[in-house]
Amino acid sequence: MSNILSLFQEIKKLESPKIIITTHHKPDADALGSSLGLYNFFMNAGIPSQVISPTDYGDFLNWMPGEESIINFEENKLMCEKLIEEADYIFCLDFNALSRINDMGGMLAKSKAKKVMIDHHLNPESFYDFEYWNCERSSTCELIYEVIQLWDGSLMNKDIAQCLYAGIMTDTGSFRFPSTRPLTHVVVSELLKFNIDHHSIHECIFDSSTESRIKFTGYVISQKLEVISEYHIALMSVTQDELTRYDVVTGDTEGLVNYGLSIKGIKLAVLFIDRKHLVKMSFRSKGDFPANEFASRYFKGGGHFHAAGGQSELTLEETIVKFKNALPEWAHLLK
Repeated sequence: MSNILSLFQEIKKLESPKIIITTHHKPDADALGSSLGLYNFFMNAGIPSQVISPTDYGDFLNWMPGEESIINFEENKLMCEKLIEEADYIFCLDFNALSRINDMGGMLAKSKAKKVMIDHHLNPESFYDFEYWNCERSSTCELIYEVIQLWDGSLMNKDIAQCLYAGIMTDTGSFRFPSTRPLTHVVVSELLKFNIDHHSIHECIFDSSTESRIKFTGYVISQKLEVISEYHIALMSVTQDELTRYDVVTGDTEGLVNYGLSIKGIKLAVLFIDRKHLVKMSFRSKGDFPANEFASRYFKGGGHFHAAGGQSELTLEETIVKFKNALPEWAHLLK
């Protein structure tokens, strides 16, 4: 913490600092909320900054203040490469391994800019010059709130508060996950003092589905759900053809894995999605099952104890077989 305390003063001393803020690919509400929360803080401080997203993201996040200023790396690679080369500071939010930002990872590794990691995931890589890391916090947005209070809490405003509230709300599962602690509610109570439209934020994120997304969700639940009773597991898989058939776009699979976990008695829910070159996986667990450890051991993944992701270069069918073959070793944690 000591080094990040002085960072804001260091930045303010520069006449025209070049600051990049970035987050993981396919950013969710915590990733985008923390990035735009920090962006709006710098704006209030009179310090220019630029948010770069490694990829696109769901349009249910388009309402966030400052969202229109974000540059999509995949659509503007040359511009982003120039910005990264010229940067003095690069803030890396809601990720702790350069592989999480796809092709941008190599550029950041080569950049002479000082890297600042602010994150709450386990086992961070050592690629940063400054860090504010705490895996006991509910979200990166909660950490950004703390950082702003350390730097200059008087610069908080409604725009910042709305961005941070969105990330805390979603990463806590609307305040029902074990990561929700007394401090989380204290932070949220402070954000609510800015008269944020918390009901509208919830509606934008959770109640703005397209007709095709609802039909896709219904199809997966009714046709692709497999319950492995022996291990208390709910498994769902999606093929490339099914993604095309239902016009699935970025954000449409968000939260889909949670339907499996909502079944009474289920200890582990898994969603497999065929993304052409890779099979992407989402893991959600209850009780004593370490989703992050399982994802790391078999599928080059990681994350939180009860929520993790992974990937596989095998076919969808082969990946599911590999998953099932691993289950006997973990049976004692699933029963």
